[in-house]
Amino acid sequence: MIKSDTTVAAFERLTARFPDRLTTSEAVRHQHSNTLSLIASQLPDCVIWAETTQDVVDVVEIAREFGVPVVAFGTGTSLEGHVNAPRGGICLDMSRMNAIGQTSPTDLDCTVEAGVTRRQLNQHLRATGLFFSVDPGAADATLGGMAATRASGTNTVRYGTMSENVLSLTAVMADGQVIETGCRARKSSAGYDLTRLLIGSEGTLGIITALTVRLHPVPDTIGAAVVPFQTIEAACEGALAAALTTATIARIELVDALAISAVNSHSGLALAAMPTLFIEWHTTAPRASQDATAIRDVLVRHGAKSFDWAEGIEARNRLWKARHDAFWAIRSAWPGKTPVVTDACVPVSRLAECIALTVADIEACGFIAPIVGHIGDGNFHTVPMIDLSVAAQVALVHGFVERLSMRAAAMGGTCSGEHGIGQGKMSALSHQAGRAVGVMRLIKNALDPNGILNPGKIFET
Repeated sequence: MIKSDTTVAAFERLTARFPDRLTTSEAVRHQHSNTLSLIASQLPDCVIWAETTQDVVDVVEIAREFGVPVVAFGTGTSLEGHVNAPRGGICLDMSRMNAIGQTSPTDLDCTVEAGVTRRQLNQHLRATGLFFSVDPGAADATLGGMAATRASGTNTVRYGTMSENVLSLTAVMADGQVIETGCRARKSSAGYDLTRLLIGSEGTLGIITALTVRLHPVPDTIGAAVVPFQTIEAACEGALAAALTTATIARIELVDALAISAVNSHSGLALAAMPTLFIEWHTTAPRASQDATAIRDVLVRHGAKSFDWAEGIEARNRLWKARHDAFWAIRSAWPGKTPVVTDACVPVSRLAECIALTVADIEACGFIAPIVGHIGDGNFHTVPMIDLSVAAQVALVHGFVERLSMRAAAMGGTCSGEHGIGQGKMSALSHQAGRAVGVMRLIKNALDPNGILNPGKIFET
């Protein structure tokens, strides 16, 4: 559990500072290192629950003094081993920092602590006529974790990712300093953009403790439809054409035939087992019919077999819940196998080609791998289902993920559209970014010279 004299000394200081909020329980430590990937869990030496920014400062200062790693933890929904502790140390659980501060309907923004979840914030905003748009699927993902991994999700087509929806941050740096980045103004040309530097840094440059996020008015009218196609390529081409119409599309999601069958069983739906688009558009009452017609007509021209509206909020919510539950549906559809979730993102003009090549690769590998994706912005996920006890299958899926990453990069895309790098895609990032990785290392070394903040993530440190 405790690995060295240095760690023991740090542990004694931390125990004195957090007597009721520190645990070395193996079960709790395992829970705080659980990873939904091929990467084995690597446990921290202890878990501490932070309740204030000062708590984070105190932990970081003790960690810096003794050279002990600190891994920030939200709710553990990340997918590339981000919360693992390969060098032991402290897991800093931020979930109790969940206060919602100032909400300004006039300025369309809200300040929250890092442990506030997406679900919690939108429930808080329900009476204001506003909502927070970034929807990665995990309703209980924390806003701090979403910022740290540059999350996006289903609403990105219209509202953007965390990069576009975070105005400012409060963060504790590796030397214990507290900094505030950005401001609540809608634009600024004052100095380096430290907000964007910390967004997507995966807890390796600083620990986010609070953030001010952009809000959006709840649309006057929301339309949604389920649209099946004969082939996955036709669905991709239809999605691209629909995105180019004048309709105000918010979400275009792809669920392939395998995933549709799993969703039907899991959610009690009766959708045709075909590659299917889930589409939602946000509009005004006068434009609602016009937008629906424009979307339907272009999809029919690209081979849509039907255009079934989800009328009413209950039907729409059930539809999107089914989409968000696709991972759990896939997981339960093939008992005895473990899902390995990976993603890639390419320019939308190359999406159909990239998915077609990926499907051919899946077939050549011979494993089951449903595909779902936020294809309105060129992002898709594959979910190979394998037996982790069979070394040949593990090696096969490693090769598949590597080829997918290389394929996306060769098309001008990225090895990770929204999952981040963590431990899982360090080699892919090196291939994709080339010499830019060296610049990233310089930034890391300048801001965290002792290498205590989430070491072993993004690149070897």
